[in-house]
Amino acid sequence: MTDTAQPTEMGLNRVFCNYCPAFCCYRLEGSILLLTATDINRLARHLQLGDGEVRKRYIENRNTFKVREDGSCVFLSNGKLSKRCSVHEARPQQCRDFPYDEPCPYLHREDLLAEIYPRVEKSMGLQSE
Repeated sequence: MTDTAQPTEMGLNRVFCNYCPAFCCYRLEGSILLLTATDINRLARHLQLGDGEVRKRYIENRNTFKVREDGSCVFLSNGKLSKRCSVHEARPQQCRDFPYDEPCPYLHREDLLAEIYPRVEKSMGLQSE
């Protein structure tokens, strides 16, 4: 017997994540990445730093990563099309859970994609200043 089930939209979203240039790693106005103490500790162990040093170097406002001028996560590798998260194994729970069993908003909302895509192109060197 063969499995004839069609892929779910969520399954397609997860496949898309494998090839996505990290649209969700750019901060949109009004959004925040909420880091927990567990997230910070996991990251500290991964980077072989103390929790306090991670907070000092990489965290702003007590509970979110710093971002670069273009709004990208401080841990995002530029110049790469995939596997851009430099701390993927230690990424925060919020990053692990996205898109929260919902369709990826970047696949369905042209306004979000229009805001983020130029930043992604610039970080990959596909567009001039």
